[in-house]
Order: sequence, then C-alpha cells, then structure tokens
Amino acid sequence: MNFLRGVMGGQSAGPQHTEAETIQKLCDRVASSTLLDDRRNAVRALKSLSKKYRLEVGIQAMEHLIHVLQTDRSDSEIIGYALDTLYNIISNDEEEEVEENSTRQSEDLGSQFTEIFIKQQENVTLLLSLLEEFDFHVRWPGVKLLTSLLKQLGPQVQQIILVSPMGVSRLMDLLADSREVIRNDGVLLLQALTRSNGAIQKIVAFENAFERLLDIITEEGNSDGGIVVEDCLILLQNLLKNNNSNQNFFKEGSYIQRMKPWFEVGDENSGWSAQKVTNLHLMLQLVRVLVSPNNPPGATSSCQKAMFQCGLLQQLCTILMATGVPADILTETINTVSEVIRGCQVNQDYFASVNAPSNPPRPAIVVLLMSMVNERQPFVLRCAVLYCFQCFLYKNQKGQGEIVSTLLPSTIDATGNTVSAGQLLCGGLFSTDSLSNWCAAVALAHALQENATQKEQLLRVQLATSIGNPPVSLLQQCTNILSQGSKIQTRVGLLMLLCTWLSNCPIAVTHFLHNSANVPFLTGQIAENLGEEEQLVQGLCALLLGISIYFNDNSLETYMKEKLKQLIEKRIGKENFIEKLGFISKHELYSRASQKPQPNFPSPEYMIFDHEFTKLVKELEGVITKAIYKSSEEDKKEEEVKKTLEQHDSIVTHYKNMIREQDLQLEELKQQISTLKCQNEQLQTAVTQQVSQIQQHKDQYNLLKVQLGKDSQHQGPYTDGAQMNGVQPEEISRLREEIEELKSNRELLQSQLAEKDSLIENLKSSQLSPGTNEQSSATAGDSEQIAELKQELATLKSQLNSQSVEITKLQTEKQELLQKTEAFAKSAPVPGESETVIATKTTDVEGRLSALLQETKELKNEIKALSEERTAIKEQLDSSNSTIAILQNEKNKLEVDITDSKKEQDDLLVLLADQDQKIFSLKNKLKELGHPVEEEDELESGDQDDEDDEDEDDGKEQGHI
Repeated sequence: MNFLRGVMGGQSAGPQHTEAETIQKLCDRVASSTLLDDRRNAVRALKSLSKKYRLEVGIQAMEHLIHVLQTDRSDSEIIGYALDTLYNIISNDEEEEVEENSTRQSEDLGSQFTEIFIKQQENVTLLLSLLEEFDFHVRWPGVKLLTSLLKQLGPQVQQIILVSPMGVSRLMDLLADSREVIRNDGVLLLQALTRSNGAIQKIVAFENAFERLLDIITEEGNSDGGIVVEDCLILLQNLLKNNNSNQNFFKEGSYIQRMKPWFEVGDENSGWSAQKVTNLHLMLQLVRVLVSPNNPPGATSSCQKAMFQCGLLQQLCTILMATGVPADILTETINTVSEVIRGCQVNQDYFASVNAPSNPPRPAIVVLLMSMVNERQPFVLRCAVLYCFQCFLYKNQKGQGEIVSTLLPSTIDATGNTVSAGQLLCGGLFSTDSLSNWCAAVALAHALQENATQKEQLLRVQLATSIGNPPVSLLQQCTNILSQGSKIQTRVGLLMLLCTWLSNCPIAVTHFLHNSANVPFLTGQIAENLGEEEQLVQGLCALLLGISIYFNDNSLETYMKEKLKQLIEKRIGKENFIEKLGFISKHELYSRASQKPQPNFPSPEYMIFDHEFTKLVKELEGVITKAIYKSSEEDKKEEEVKKTLEQHDSIVTHYKNMIREQDLQLEELKQQISTLKCQNEQLQTAVTQQVSQIQQHKDQYNLLKVQLGKDSQHQGPYTDGAQMNGVQPEEISRLREEIEELKSNRELLQSQLAEKDSLIENLKSSQLSPGTNEQSSATAGDSEQIAELKQELATLKSQLNSQSVEITKLQTEKQELLQKTEAFAKSAPVPGESETVIATKTTDVEGRLSALLQETKELKNEIKALSEERTAIKEQLDSSNSTIAILQNEKNKLEVDITDSKKEQDDLLVLLADQDQKIFSLKNKLKELGHPVEEEDELESGDQDDEDDEDEDDGKEQGHI
C-alpha cells in the first residue's frame, strides 16, 4: 500500500484534486451509508471512474469493495458493480492504446493489486462462493475477475484454489452454463487455472472435463468452429501435455475415438479459413501429445493402437494424400502421422500399404520421398518427410528390408515405369543439392539402424556411374564423393551413413578397407590442421577410422588392427586422434540434435546431426578410445578370454537348457500323478457306492428268503399243490434258463476277478523290483493307494462269493419247490377258494424273485465297469513307472556331465588365475619402467574375476541340481 501511494504521489499527470476528493467521498458513502440504494450508486460511480483513475480507486476503494462483497450478497446489482470495479483495477486489458512505459507501469499495478487482494485467502474463497450464484450480473464479472487474478499471479492463486473446499468443482460448473458468454469465459478461466499445475489438471480431468469439452467442440462444428473450439483445444492440451495420468484416463475413457470426426475435412475447393487452419493445427498437436516419444513407451503404444483401431490413422493418411491442403497443415499432418506409427508395427505396416490417388497409384512413402529430395519444396516440409521416414523405419526390420530390397539388382524395374524408394534415395544421395544429400544419407542410415542383415545386403548394391564404365558399389561411390571435396553438409551426411553402415558389421569394414585409397584419405583428413569448419569433418573421419579398427576381424593382412594403430601413431598421434574424435560431441549442434528425435531446424545450415547418430557417437566414443590405446598382446589376450568365455557360456547354456527340459518333464509327471490321484479317489468313491448297493441287495435277498420260508410253513401241502396251478410250465422253464445264465455269468465274473488279481500281483512285483527306492514320493503314494484299492476289490470278491453261495442255496430251494410241485401233481385238486389264494401268493413270490435277479444283473454290470476302470489305472501306472525310470537314467547321465563340466570350469579358473598373475607382473614391470598404467584396465580385470566367480557359482548350483 505504501508503494502504491508513492507511485501515486510521483505521478506528474495525475488526476485533478477534485477527482481525488470525489473518489474519497464515494468511498466514505460506501462505508457509512445505511441505505442500500446509496451504497449501490456509490459503487456504480466508482466503477465508472475505475478505468481512468485505476490507481486512486484501487488504493482507496479496494477494501470497501471487498467489504461490499461480504455484506451485500443479497443484492446482485451492487455485487456486480463491485466485481466489475475490482476487475478494472486488477486487469491490464484496457491499456493497449497507452505507451509502452505506461503499459509496464499498469502491469506492475495489476500484479500489486492482485497481491493485495489474495493476501487474505478468504477473498479468493469469497470469490469462488460468488461464482455459485446463477445471476448473470454476478457470475460473469466473477469469472472475469478470477481469470485476471490467475493471469497476474497464477501459481499463488492456483494454490489457494487447490486447498479451497470444492474450489475446482465450482469452476467446472461453468462449462455447463447455458449462457455461451459465461461458458466461453469459463473455458478461458480453466486455461489459466490448469497451466503448469499437474494436481489441478488431474482434478479437472476427473471432474468430467474431457466429456464436456468434446461436447462443446462437437456442438461448435469441430474444425469448422470458431475461436471457442480453439480455446477448448488449448485447454485439452493443458490437461494432457506431460500428464501421464490424464493421458491414460483419456485413452481408457474412449475419448480417442471421438477425435476421428475432427479430421473429416473432405474436398475443400472453397479454401480454408484462418480459424479452421488454427483449429486443425491444434487438433494435430493434441494427437501428437498422446503419442509423443517423450511419453512412457507403454502409454504411447496403447494410444497408437487405439488410433489405428478407431480409424484415426486412416483419416490422417487421407489428409496426407489429399489435394488443396495448406502447406503448414500438411507439414503438421506428416509430423503427426510420423509419431502415430513410430515403433508400432501394426501402424507401420498400414502406412506401407497406403497409396496416393495417382495414376498409376504410387505408395505414399515414394510420394513423400519425392518431396524430400526435391529442392523446390519448403524446408519444413522436407524435414517433416524425413521425420516420417525415420519413424516408419524405427524398430521396423520388415520395413528396413523392404527399402533396401528396392536397391538390389533383382528387384529393380527394368522398364523404368515406376520409381522406387531406393532409387529416390540414391538420386538424392548423389544430387547437387547438399540438403538432399544429407536427408538421403540420413534416411538410408535409418534403413540400416541395428540391422546387420541389411548392412550386408546393401554391400550388393551396384551403381552405373557413366556409360561404358563398369558399375561401382554404393559403398565405393560414397567414399568417392567424400574424396572429391564437396560441401560440408554433404560430407557430414555421407560420413554419418558410413559410420552407421560399418558399425557392428565386420564384413562391411572389410569391404571398406579393401579399397586401398580409403585409409590414406582418412588419415590425411585427420592429420591436417584445418579451420574450425573442417574440425567436424575431421572428427567424423576419426570416428570412421576408429570403427574400422574396433570392428575389424583382421581378415585383411594389410589393414589388421595392429597395423592401423601403428599407422595412427606414426601419422597422427594417439592423443591428436582422440582430440579430433572429441570434436563431434563438443559441437554446438550435437547437443541440440540429441534432445529429441524430430529433426527440427530453423534453417538448412543447422541441419548437421541426426538424433540416432548422436546415440551411436555416445556409444562408440569410449570403446574406440580404449581400442586405440590397447596393445596387440592385450588384444590377443582379450580375444582368447572372449573365446574361452563364449565356449564356457555355450556349455553352461547347454546344461541350463537340459535342466530346464528336465524340469518341464518333471512338472508333466507331477501333473500326471495328480491326475491319477484324482482318478483313484473317484474309483474309491465308486467302490464305496458299490459296496453299499451290494449290502442293500443282500438285505433284500435275506428278507425275501425269510418271507418265502414263512409262506411255505403256513401253506403246507396246499401251497405245494397250488404251484402247479399258479405257475405255468413255460415260466418254470424260463426260470431254469435264467438260473443257468446266472451261473455262467458268475463263472465269467470269477474268471475276470482272477485275471485282475494276477494283474495286481504283477503290478506289486514291478513295484518291488530294484530301483523302486529312486522313484519319486508321489509314485510311492500311488502304489499305496492302489494297494488299498486291491484290498477293497478283494473284499468285494468275497462279498460276491458269499452272494453266489446264497444264490446257490436259493436255486436248491427252488429245485426242492419244483420237486414238491411235481409230487403234488398226482394228488387231487383242492377247492377253488384255496387255489385263488395260493395263486396270488405265488405271483408275489415270482415278482420278488424277478426283482432280485434284475438287481443281481445290475450289480454284475457295475462290477464289470469297475474292473475296466481298474485296468485303465493299471496301464497308466505302468506308463508312469516306465517314464520315471527313463528320467532317472537321464538324471544320472546329467549329473555325470555336470561333474565333468565342473572339472572343466576348475581348470579354466586355474588358467585365468595364471593369466591374472602374469598381467599383474607385467603391470609392475611397466610401472618400474615408468610407463603409465590405466586404472580402468585394473577394474576390467577385476570385473572379469568377478564374472569368473559368478560362473563358478553357477556351475556349483548346477551340480547340486
């Protein structure tokens, strides 16, 4: 407040004394008047003065205006005037026509008044509560005032709103207001609220902001909408950019699918409005926010797949190939498609299948490459096409193979009717435009990135340089252009291509060294003392020569590793060579290119380094430096150690694979055993059920027997005589036949039980054979369960035998009954009444006998099924026992092999210990002679000892297994 009074007193062009008195009187009226109309009129007058006399009104009236907001909430009119007055005091929007010095002073005033207002956090909370009022004259000024506060001191106001209860939720209600003015200003308010505050961004997102904003964009006409669509898109960017939580929420809420209608632009013959270009540009940037390479790989991949599944990628490719699209929209669309397909195999395959609507149809990749190597195209468009080609080949070995195959002799179109991607790259590589040279070289290097197969395939490419001369390989042509002294941009591009080509490819290094002019050219370039512009080329030449040494397989006697090192030491000097190599990473454009994958350069002369190449330099700079300083003896020892370790690793890997296979087989056997246990339990349950049924049948049979005995005692001779009259001879014969069948079935069942007993005895003997103790505990458990099953079957057999005895007794009694019937056949018949009674009882006995016979048949069938199941269990157990025996033999062999391997490892450890002792003694001699010894070598030897110890521990663990 004192500062503001000082500023007021120092103003030369301040208001007249009467105006200051007027403001003071109005403030006094606001503070002291008891009538609401008087206070309202005074606040209205302050509002009219606040724009012209901002400083005086702010100093004298702010406290009174805040008091009005607190006490007069019942009157919306005075609240609206007070909010408008505070907005005029704090806001800087009305100062556009004033001079720059006055504008700066007004901005200082705005921030100072904002600081005074928010010093009491209750004022911001009061303002948030006023926004709940639906009255237009209160809500709209409140929205504008809070927006102005956020513009002046955003972080402080954000923090107050964040800790205010339901603060963010109250502001979200503005998007649902039916009055477009409030809704649109609410969007601007949320823009300022969500800027650079992740916590508020998450709250706003979970308050259903995505749904409401997408609805507004749809209502306003998507890309054809006005500035409201632009404001909504900016707010969506604030919510999603660098906020992984909101990005995941946006994807999981299926909001990506709702973005597809944004890009349905169709044929635009009437031209594009400036607002539509702005809207579509923001929409494309919003897509890029979701698939940015800076996002976590998993989140980016899921968004890429969702964009392909909903057809968004297809819609973007349609814009890519459409006509009449503005250049800046086309460039941004290319960049967007690039990041949608980057590293996603499905999207990359789809992009490879896209054709341009030409006659004949050409692949979209070919059409884009034609723009990249065309020097008449805009620079930003050419950079975008290069980025698209790089993203298409990123982690896409299939696409890399397709591009390289277009350069091979077997796939080149002899008719010349079509132009392939490889031909366009070669044409750009050797054109007169240095930018085309650089772009083509970098594009071709990406076709070889981390793909040794394609590096070898590219060695087959032959170029016809002129009529009558033999063809020259692509590798040789690149070195020829280097030696011709072309522009720096061209040479840098070719050197980056050669370094990428030769790294991790000894065959390519051999082809490069086979040309006797290459090494002298590189050493000559490195040894010269040139200016600063040529230092970068010297550094890249040093990198290429270092790659030729590090990845050299010594197949050429003339240029073996040691000879190349001696050549460097004689003509260049090791220290000078390392210094020139360090020029690359010290270049000012190196760090800029290493920051992000997109080639974003302000002008062509800044186009020097490629992002992926900076990774290669970082990876190789250290190892090349070590390789230059190593001696031939150290190289030989290192190679021997590598071979020994490779052999050891192969042996260990072999045994690990064998152990893994054994573990899998053991798991399968355990599963089989568990299955057998389940089946055994089921069979035991079935046997228990059968035993209970047999007992029931036995009880029924005893009951029938007792009843028949009682009937025979009571009826006496009359019953015997009535059997002839009640039972027909045909039925008697049928009963005899059934008894005979029952006997035969019983004999068959007994024979089957005897066979099962013999099988069980054989199984028992096989289990008691030598080697049983070496079987698994699970198999022993199975044998015990099978033994229990045998006992239960034996019990069942004894029960069946007793039943057969009872059936025999029944047959005997039946025979006696038949004999009595025949004896009474000669006697005189009894009266008719007794015959009827006897016939009825006889019928009842016959029914009971037939029921008993039926139950006996069912029991026989059930016992037969049980025996079949027992046979199946026995076969499965036999196969399991045989498999376990085989595995036991293999395990014994494996233990012998592991013992041999352990002995070999011990021998290797002794050999390595001797080597370490020799190295230690040589280092001591070097120290005595005054030669410096690097500490890194000692660390490496220590690391090798640690690795050997770990290998020995692995061998011991395998031996225990």
